[in-house]
Amino acid sequence: MAVQVSVIATSSLGDRSYLATDGQVAVVVDPQRDVDRVLALAGELGVRVTHVVETHIHNDYVSGGLQLARLTGAEYLVSADDEVGFDRMPVADGDGVVVSEDLRIRVVATPGHTFHHLSYVVDEASDGGWSPVGVFTGGSLLFGTTGRTDLLGQQHAHELAHHQHASARRLADLLPDGAQVWPTHGFGSFCSASQADAPDSTIGREKQANPVLRLAADDFVTETLAGLDAYPAYYAHMGVANAAGPAPVDLSPVARADAGQLRNRIAAGEWVVDLRHRKAYAASHLAGTVSLGLDGPMSTWLGWLIDWGAPITLLAETPQQVADAQRELVRIGIDRPAARATGTPDQWATDHADLRELTVADFPALAAAQAGNTPAGLPAPQVILDVRMTNEWRAGHIDGAVHIPLPDLPQRLADVPAGTVWVHCGSGYRAAAAASLLANAGREVVAIDDMFGQAEQSDVTMAPTV
Repeated sequence: MAVQVSVIATSSLGDRSYLATDGQVAVVVDPQRDVDRVLALAGELGVRVTHVVETHIHNDYVSGGLQLARLTGAEYLVSADDEVGFDRMPVADGDGVVVSEDLRIRVVATPGHTFHHLSYVVDEASDGGWSPVGVFTGGSLLFGTTGRTDLLGQQHAHELAHHQHASARRLADLLPDGAQVWPTHGFGSFCSASQADAPDSTIGREKQANPVLRLAADDFVTETLAGLDAYPAYYAHMGVANAAGPAPVDLSPVARADAGQLRNRIAAGEWVVDLRHRKAYAASHLAGTVSLGLDGPMSTWLGWLIDWGAPITLLAETPQQVADAQRELVRIGIDRPAARATGTPDQWATDHADLRELTVADFPALAAAQAGNTPAGLPAPQVILDVRMTNEWRAGHIDGAVHIPLPDLPQRLADVPAGTVWVHCGSGYRAAAAASLLANAGREVVAIDDMFGQAEQSDVTMAPTV
């Protein structure tokens, strides 16, 4: 049969892993740490995993490759040039591995995202020879963009950007226009220079759409480096863990915390995270908790906000939601939360006085307030706080707003001017998190739960564009 490729998406981190199979055996590419998903898919397809490959030492998640290889007995292909603390099958540019009589993979050096980054061309048997069907590009050639080049330090970003340009050109020259492109990054991950512009793609489409294949090298480097924004602080720990060899995950339930224990944890300054939707959090929540709903990229923001290694307690309506959060967190190396509690805020509080509400508004309400007609029940805004990232701010912001990106807020609470704070982001998710942090610091706060695109349409006063 023809080679089939299945996508294993991790939308919360903006990444994709893959399983390529000829119907009998399979190659798994860049697996996330919770490898039970991969094993389940292989079981459904009735195939045996014989090879696990890494395109690079990942910076945005802890890999499951080593564990998957150990569980399945598969060969584990990792760049020969990467220094790692475990046994692997070292591979380099030009190497080929015949997986079966119908499936072959070829190793192509594509430095740029990292110095030792590899791509893997997938060939299928055709008329007594081999025919390329696609390429696993990791953090090299993405859909309409490329992997960022600054994760190994700003001192390497310029050189790696030049490598990235050459690598993308090499792939475009090496493969036919009809070859599929299967990247790991680009679907929300901070590992990509910008976000994917399509759900799937080919080499031919990338030649038309991707700046790396349309711009001269110097122009590409300048444009790419100018567009890079901050990336999560926890990335500092991912490469170290992946090079050392990650331990197996433990997704068993953690200890329950009762109301008294929750109160003590909050009093001790620990992170107690409410995983419910921000609307439920606004209606009622336990004072001192932080809103990071499971409906958004909870693990990314939590991993970015906390001091690494800080104890975390998870609150949710159901045990399954806590289990889902644990799965999200192990992917970025937060292995065992300190405790959990499920149910409702009434059950988490030792006293009704420990419960709070979060005042919520939208951009039409802010526009009315700016015009001197603050809607009834809302305090007038004295500070407008924008917690979006720097690139979002530069693209357009509210006149007179204070800008503190959400990841910086825990350390910069004192920088928020005095007065009632109306806080917004791009959709409401980060605003709820920021509002909870501000409220916990004793500030009067209103969370704007609205899409930023509605601000100008609602006649909110915008800053002049430069």
